Amino acid sequence: MRRIRFPAEYESHDATLMIWPVRPGSWGKDPSRAQKAFLTIFKEILRSEDLYVLFNRRTDPDVIDAVKAELSDSTFDFVPLIVDSDDSWARDTGPTFVYDDSELVGIDWGFNAWGGDFDGLYADYANDRDVARKFCEKIDVESIDRTRFILEGGSVHSDGEGTLMVTESCLLSQGRNPSMTKEDIEDYLMMSLGAKKVLWLPRGIYNDETNEHVDNVCAFVAPGEVVLAWTDNEDDPQYALSKASYDYLSSETDSKERPLVIHKLPIPDHPVCITSSDMDNLVFEEGEDNRELGERLAASYVNYYYTNDSILLPQFGGENEDSDRRAVEIMTSLAGSRKVVPVYARDILVGGGNIHCITQQIPRKD
Repeated sequence: MRRIRFPAEYESHDATLMIWPVRPGSWGKDPSRAQKAFLTIFKEILRSEDLYVLFNRRTDPDVIDAVKAELSDSTFDFVPLIVDSDDSWARDTGPTFVYDDSELVGIDWGFNAWGGDFDGLYADYANDRDVARKFCEKIDVESIDRTRFILEGGSVHSDGEGTLMVTESCLLSQGRNPSMTKEDIEDYLMMSLGAKKVLWLPRGIYNDETNEHVDNVCAFVAPGEVVLAWTDNEDDPQYALSKASYDYLSSETDSKERPLVIHKLPIPDHPVCITSSDMDNLVFEEGEDNRELGERLAASYVNYYYTNDSILLPQFGGENEDSDRRAVEIMTSLAGSRKVVPVYARDILVGGGNIHCITQQIPRKD
Protein backbone atom coordinates (compact mmCIF):
# COMPACT_ATOMS: atom_id res chain seq x y z
CA MET A 1 0.00 0.00 0.00
CA ARG A 2 1.39 3.41 -1.02
CA ARG A 3 2.20 5.81 1.79
CA ILE A 4 1.64 9.53 1.19
CA ARG A 5 3.30 12.05 3.50
CA PHE A 6 3.03 15.84 3.33
CA PRO A 7 6.25 17.07 4.97
CA ALA A 8 6.30 20.10 7.22
CA GLU A 9 7.73 23.26 5.76
CA TYR A 10 10.48 23.32 8.39
CA GLU A 11 11.87 20.02 7.09
CA SER A 12 14.81 20.10 4.64
CA HIS A 13 14.32 21.61 1.18
CA ASP A 14 16.08 21.01 -2.10
CA ALA A 15 14.80 24.33 -3.44
CA THR A 16 12.10 27.00 -3.45
CA LEU A 17 9.76 28.04 -6.26
CA MET A 18 8.86 31.71 -6.89
CA ILE A 19 7.34 33.74 -9.74
CA TRP A 20 8.61 37.13 -10.97
CA PRO A 21 6.05 39.88 -10.16
CA VAL A 22 4.61 41.93 -13.03
CA ARG A 23 0.79 42.05 -12.73
CA PRO A 24 -0.24 45.76 -12.60
CA GLY A 25 -3.26 45.06 -10.39
CA SER A 26 -1.04 43.50 -7.74
CA TRP A 27 2.36 45.18 -8.14
CA GLY A 28 1.53 48.40 -10.00
CA LYS A 29 2.38 49.84 -13.37
CA ASP A 30 5.81 50.39 -11.82
CA PRO A 31 6.49 47.08 -10.05
CA SER A 32 10.04 48.00 -9.05
CA ARG A 33 9.34 48.21 -5.30
CA ALA A 34 7.77 44.77 -5.25
CA GLN A 35 10.54 43.41 -7.45
CA LYS A 36 13.13 44.79 -5.03
CA ALA A 37 11.40 42.92 -2.18
CA PHE A 38 11.34 39.72 -4.24
CA LEU A 39 15.07 40.09 -4.98
CA THR A 40 15.80 40.42 -1.28
CA ILE A 41 13.97 37.15 -0.69
CA PHE A 42 15.73 35.49 -3.63
CA LYS A 43 19.10 36.31 -2.07
CA GLU A 44 18.14 35.01 1.35
CA ILE A 45 16.82 31.74 -0.06
CA LEU A 46 19.97 31.22 -2.13
CA ARG A 47 22.10 31.21 1.02
CA SER A 48 20.90 27.69 1.84
CA GLU A 49 19.01 26.14 -1.09
CA ASP A 50 18.40 26.38 -4.83
CA LEU A 51 15.79 28.72 -6.27
CA TYR A 52 13.53 28.35 -9.31
CA VAL A 53 11.92 31.53 -10.62
CA LEU A 54 9.24 31.48 -13.31
CA PHE A 55 9.18 34.25 -15.92
CA ASN A 56 6.49 34.76 -18.57
CA ARG A 57 7.51 34.13 -22.17
CA ARG A 58 6.97 37.83 -22.92
CA THR A 59 9.60 38.85 -20.35
CA ASP A 60 12.46 40.86 -21.86
CA PRO A 61 15.59 38.63 -21.73
CA ASP A 62 17.49 41.63 -20.37
CA VAL A 63 15.31 41.47 -17.25
CA ILE A 64 16.28 37.86 -16.62
CA ASP A 65 19.93 38.71 -17.23
CA ALA A 66 19.69 41.57 -14.73
CA VAL A 67 18.23 39.24 -12.10
CA LYS A 68 21.01 36.73 -12.77
CA ALA A 69 23.59 39.49 -12.30
CA GLU A 70 22.01 40.50 -8.97
CA LEU A 71 22.28 36.91 -7.77
CA SER A 72 25.72 36.10 -9.21
CA ASP A 73 27.39 35.80 -5.78
CA SER A 74 24.83 33.32 -4.46
CA THR A 75 25.95 30.10 -2.79
CA PHE A 76 23.23 27.95 -4.39
CA ASP A 77 21.79 27.78 -7.91
CA PHE A 78 19.33 30.29 -9.37
CA VAL A 79 17.31 28.61 -12.13
CA PRO A 80 15.10 30.85 -14.31
CA LEU A 81 12.34 29.04 -16.21
CA ILE A 82 9.87 30.27 -18.82
CA VAL A 83 6.37 29.36 -17.64
CA ASP A 84 3.43 31.71 -18.21
CA SER A 85 1.40 32.79 -15.17
CA ASP A 86 -1.21 35.41 -14.38
CA ASP A 87 0.30 36.48 -11.07
CA SER A 88 3.06 35.62 -8.60
CA TRP A 89 1.44 33.58 -5.84
CA ALA A 90 3.59 30.47 -6.12
CA ARG A 91 2.17 29.09 -2.88
CA ASP A 92 -1.30 28.91 -4.38
CA THR A 93 -0.64 28.10 -8.04
CA GLY A 94 2.45 25.94 -7.69
CA PRO A 95 2.34 22.24 -6.84
CA THR A 96 2.05 20.95 -3.28
CA PHE A 97 4.92 18.49 -2.91
CA VAL A 98 4.44 15.25 -1.02
CA TYR A 99 6.30 11.99 -0.66
CA ASP A 100 4.62 9.01 -2.35
CA ASP A 101 6.50 6.22 -0.59
CA SER A 102 10.05 7.53 -1.15
CA GLU A 103 9.30 9.40 -4.39
CA LEU A 104 8.73 13.16 -4.45
CA VAL A 105 5.60 14.10 -6.42
CA GLY A 106 3.71 17.35 -6.92
CA ILE A 107 -0.04 17.68 -6.45
CA ASP A 108 -1.78 19.78 -9.09
CA TRP A 109 -4.92 21.20 -7.42
CA GLY A 110 -7.73 22.98 -9.18
CA PHE A 111 -7.31 26.77 -9.16
CA ASN A 112 -10.01 29.41 -9.71
CA ALA A 113 -8.39 32.66 -8.48
CA TRP A 114 -9.64 32.25 -4.90
CA GLY A 115 -13.33 31.86 -5.61
CA GLY A 116 -14.14 31.69 -9.32
CA ASP A 117 -17.43 33.28 -10.35
CA PHE A 118 -18.56 33.48 -6.74
CA ASP A 119 -15.87 35.81 -5.33
CA GLY A 120 -12.66 35.25 -7.29
CA LEU A 121 -10.07 38.00 -7.49
CA TYR A 122 -9.61 38.07 -11.26
CA ALA A 123 -11.53 36.63 -14.18
CA ASP A 124 -8.76 35.21 -16.39
CA TYR A 125 -6.62 32.64 -14.59
CA ALA A 126 -5.96 30.12 -17.36
CA ASN A 127 -2.18 30.45 -17.07
CA ASP A 128 -2.18 30.17 -13.28
CA ARG A 129 -4.28 27.04 -13.54
CA ASP A 130 -1.48 25.33 -15.50
CA VAL A 131 1.53 26.46 -13.43
CA ALA A 132 1.73 23.40 -11.15
CA ARG A 133 1.67 20.85 -13.98
CA LYS A 134 4.08 22.79 -16.19
CA PHE A 135 6.55 23.37 -13.38
CA CYS A 136 6.58 19.67 -12.50
CA GLU A 137 7.30 18.91 -16.16
CA LYS A 138 10.20 21.37 -16.14
CA ILE A 139 11.88 19.76 -13.13
CA ASP A 140 10.98 16.18 -14.12
CA VAL A 141 8.77 15.43 -11.13
CA GLU A 142 5.53 13.49 -11.53
CA SER A 143 2.41 15.60 -11.02
CA ILE A 144 -0.74 14.10 -9.53
CA ASP A 145 -3.95 15.41 -11.08
CA ARG A 146 -6.31 16.69 -8.36
CA THR A 147 -7.73 19.49 -10.48
CA ARG A 148 -11.34 18.55 -9.82
CA PHE A 149 -10.78 19.80 -6.26
CA ILE A 150 -10.22 23.54 -5.73
CA LEU A 151 -7.43 24.20 -3.22
CA GLU A 152 -4.66 26.75 -2.79
CA GLY A 153 -1.40 25.84 -1.10
CA GLY A 154 -1.79 28.68 1.37
CA SER A 155 -5.02 27.20 2.66
CA VAL A 156 -3.42 24.13 4.26
CA HIS A 157 -0.51 23.60 6.66
CA SER A 158 1.10 20.29 7.69
CA ASP A 159 3.10 19.25 10.74
CA GLY A 160 4.73 16.45 8.73
CA GLU A 161 3.33 13.85 11.13
CA GLY A 162 -0.22 13.46 9.86
CA THR A 163 -1.89 16.67 11.09
CA LEU A 164 -3.30 19.25 8.68
CA MET A 165 -4.53 22.71 9.61
CA VAL A 166 -7.08 24.71 7.58
CA THR A 167 -9.74 27.39 8.14
CA GLU A 168 -13.47 26.83 7.80
CA SER A 169 -13.91 30.31 6.33
CA CYS A 170 -11.76 29.35 3.34
CA LEU A 171 -12.33 25.68 2.65
CA LEU A 172 -16.09 25.91 3.21
CA SER A 173 -16.40 29.01 1.03
CA GLN A 174 -18.99 28.77 -1.74
CA GLY A 175 -16.23 29.69 -4.19
CA ARG A 176 -14.23 26.51 -3.56
CA ASN A 177 -16.00 23.13 -3.55
CA PRO A 178 -19.67 23.94 -2.83
CA SER A 179 -20.98 20.49 -3.74
CA MET A 180 -18.86 18.85 -1.02
CA THR A 181 -19.65 18.68 2.67
CA LYS A 182 -17.10 19.45 5.36
CA GLU A 183 -16.68 15.70 5.88
CA ASP A 184 -16.19 15.16 2.12
CA ILE A 185 -13.49 17.84 2.04
CA GLU A 186 -11.74 16.42 5.07
CA ASP A 187 -11.73 12.92 3.61
CA TYR A 188 -10.36 14.21 0.30
CA LEU A 189 -7.56 16.13 2.03
CA MET A 190 -6.57 13.15 4.14
CA MET A 191 -6.56 10.86 1.12
CA SER A 192 -4.54 13.26 -1.03
CA LEU A 193 -2.06 14.33 1.65
CA GLY A 194 -1.76 11.17 3.71
CA ALA A 195 -3.06 12.84 6.86
CA LYS A 196 -4.84 11.34 9.84
CA LYS A 197 -6.43 14.48 11.29
CA VAL A 198 -7.56 17.90 10.09
CA LEU A 199 -7.71 20.87 12.45
CA TRP A 200 -10.45 23.27 11.34
CA LEU A 201 -9.76 26.78 12.64
CA PRO A 202 -12.96 28.80 12.40
CA ARG A 203 -11.43 32.04 11.05
CA GLY A 204 -8.29 33.69 9.69
CA ILE A 205 -7.01 37.26 9.37
CA TYR A 206 -9.51 40.10 9.10
CA ASN A 207 -10.00 41.37 5.53
CA ASP A 208 -7.93 38.56 4.03
CA GLU A 209 -9.23 38.40 0.45
CA THR A 210 -8.38 34.68 0.14
CA ASN A 211 -11.36 33.91 2.40
CA GLU A 212 -8.83 33.78 5.25
CA HIS A 213 -6.07 31.33 4.36
CA VAL A 214 -4.60 29.47 7.30
CA ASP A 215 -1.03 30.49 6.37
CA ASN A 216 -1.77 34.07 7.37
CA VAL A 217 -3.17 33.25 10.81
CA CYS A 218 -1.56 30.08 12.17
CA ALA A 219 1.47 27.91 11.40
CA PHE A 220 3.22 24.88 12.82
CA VAL A 221 6.63 25.65 14.34
CA ALA A 222 7.14 22.04 15.45
CA PRO A 223 4.95 18.94 15.83
CA GLY A 224 2.36 19.84 18.43
CA GLU A 225 3.28 23.56 18.44
CA VAL A 226 1.79 26.49 16.54
CA VAL A 227 2.08 30.26 16.31
CA LEU A 228 -1.26 32.06 16.16
CA ALA A 229 -1.81 35.65 15.01
CA TRP A 230 -3.13 37.58 17.98
CA THR A 231 -4.21 40.93 19.39
CA ASP A 232 -5.09 41.92 22.95
CA ASN A 233 -7.16 44.83 21.63
CA GLU A 234 -10.77 43.69 22.01
CA ASP A 235 -11.92 46.61 19.84
CA ASP A 236 -9.88 45.37 16.90
CA PRO A 237 -11.94 43.21 14.48
CA GLN A 238 -9.12 40.66 14.56
CA TYR A 239 -9.66 39.95 18.25
CA ALA A 240 -12.84 37.89 17.86
CA LEU A 241 -11.35 35.94 14.94
CA SER A 242 -8.14 35.05 16.78
CA LYS A 243 -9.99 34.32 20.03
CA ALA A 244 -12.25 31.84 18.23
CA SER A 245 -9.23 30.03 16.80
CA TYR A 246 -7.40 30.11 20.13
CA ASP A 247 -10.39 28.58 21.93
CA TYR A 248 -10.69 25.90 19.26
CA LEU A 249 -6.99 24.97 19.29
CA SER A 250 -6.95 24.92 23.10
CA SER A 251 -9.56 22.17 23.05
CA GLU A 252 -7.93 20.04 20.33
CA THR A 253 -5.08 17.56 19.95
CA ASP A 254 -2.98 16.68 16.92
CA SER A 255 -2.96 13.37 15.04
CA LYS A 256 -0.80 11.82 17.77
CA GLU A 257 -3.23 13.02 20.48
CA ARG A 258 -0.84 15.66 21.80
CA PRO A 259 -2.39 18.85 23.22
CA LEU A 260 -1.31 21.82 21.15
CA VAL A 261 1.16 24.38 22.48
CA ILE A 262 -0.03 27.79 21.23
CA HIS A 263 2.39 30.69 20.91
CA LYS A 264 0.68 34.05 20.36
CA LEU A 265 2.29 36.21 17.66
CA PRO A 266 0.68 39.67 17.79
CA ILE A 267 -0.34 41.40 14.57
CA PRO A 268 1.01 44.92 13.89
CA ASP A 269 -0.12 47.43 16.51
CA HIS A 270 -1.32 49.79 13.77
CA PRO A 271 -3.35 48.64 10.74
CA VAL A 272 -1.45 48.66 7.45
CA CYS A 273 -3.69 50.41 4.90
CA ILE A 274 -3.70 51.33 1.21
CA THR A 275 -2.36 54.84 0.61
CA SER A 276 -2.90 57.31 -2.21
CA SER A 277 0.58 56.45 -3.48
CA ASP A 278 -0.44 52.80 -3.71
CA MET A 279 -3.62 53.71 -5.57
CA ASP A 280 -1.74 55.90 -8.05
CA ASN A 281 0.43 52.93 -9.01
CA LEU A 282 -2.13 50.12 -9.19
CA VAL A 283 -3.88 49.38 -12.50
CA PHE A 284 -6.79 46.93 -12.50
CA GLU A 285 -8.15 44.98 -15.44
CA GLU A 286 -11.81 44.19 -16.09
CA GLY A 287 -13.08 41.56 -13.69
CA GLU A 288 -10.26 42.11 -11.21
CA ASP A 289 -10.91 42.88 -7.55
CA ASN A 290 -9.98 46.53 -6.93
CA ARG A 291 -8.26 48.16 -3.98
CA GLU A 292 -9.74 51.19 -2.19
CA LEU A 293 -8.01 54.11 -0.52
CA GLY A 294 -7.68 53.43 3.21
CA GLU A 295 -8.46 49.71 2.80
CA ARG A 296 -7.00 47.66 5.66
CA LEU A 297 -4.60 44.99 4.45
CA ALA A 298 -4.32 41.54 6.01
CA ALA A 299 -0.99 42.20 7.73
CA SER A 300 0.32 39.31 9.82
CA TYR A 301 3.74 38.12 10.94
CA VAL A 302 2.59 34.50 10.65
CA ASN A 303 3.02 34.71 6.86
CA TYR A 304 6.74 33.91 7.13
CA TYR A 305 8.83 31.36 5.23
CA TYR A 306 11.30 28.70 6.37
CA THR A 307 14.48 28.28 4.35
CA ASN A 308 16.98 25.60 5.30
CA ASP A 309 18.78 27.93 7.69
CA SER A 310 16.47 30.88 8.32
CA ILE A 311 12.98 32.24 8.90
CA LEU A 312 12.11 35.10 6.54
CA LEU A 313 9.84 37.25 8.67
CA PRO A 314 7.64 40.06 7.29
CA GLN A 315 8.25 43.58 8.56
CA PHE A 316 6.01 46.59 7.94
CA GLY A 317 8.06 49.55 9.16
CA GLY A 318 6.86 53.06 9.95
CA GLU A 319 4.65 53.22 13.02
CA ASN A 320 4.92 49.44 13.37
CA GLU A 321 8.66 49.35 14.11
CA ASP A 322 7.99 48.27 17.71
CA SER A 323 5.63 45.55 16.49
CA ASP A 324 8.25 44.40 14.00
CA ARG A 325 10.89 44.08 16.73
CA ARG A 326 8.48 42.20 18.98
CA ALA A 327 7.74 39.69 16.20
CA VAL A 328 11.46 39.13 15.64
CA GLU A 329 11.98 38.47 19.35
CA ILE A 330 9.09 35.99 19.55
CA MET A 331 10.11 34.10 16.43
CA THR A 332 13.77 34.04 17.50
CA SER A 333 12.69 32.28 20.69
CA LEU A 334 11.00 29.61 18.52
CA ALA A 335 13.51 29.38 15.67
CA GLY A 336 15.86 26.75 17.04
CA SER A 337 19.01 26.64 14.90
CA ARG A 338 17.53 28.91 12.25
CA LYS A 339 18.25 32.63 12.09
CA VAL A 340 15.31 35.03 11.94
CA VAL A 341 15.82 37.39 8.99
CA PRO A 342 13.56 40.48 9.02
CA VAL A 343 12.37 41.39 5.50
CA TYR A 344 10.56 44.64 4.73
CA ALA A 345 7.44 43.26 3.07
CA ARG A 346 4.83 46.02 2.84
CA ASP A 347 5.32 46.16 -0.93
CA ILE A 348 4.41 42.47 -1.10
CA LEU A 349 1.41 42.94 1.18
CA VAL A 350 -0.06 45.57 -1.16
CA GLY A 351 -0.32 42.79 -3.74
CA GLY A 352 -2.59 40.83 -1.40
CA GLY A 353 -0.31 38.38 0.41
CA ASN A 354 3.11 38.13 1.94
CA ILE A 355 6.35 36.14 2.03
CA HIS A 356 4.77 32.73 2.53
CA CYS A 357 2.28 33.39 -0.27
CA ILE A 358 5.00 34.02 -2.88
CA THR A 359 7.13 30.98 -1.99
CA GLN A 360 6.66 27.23 -2.35
CA GLN A 361 9.12 24.75 -0.85
CA ILE A 362 10.41 21.74 -2.77
CA PRO A 363 11.27 19.14 -0.13
CA ARG A 364 14.54 17.26 -0.22
CA LYS A 365 14.23 14.01 -2.12
CA ASP A 366 14.46 10.92 0.12
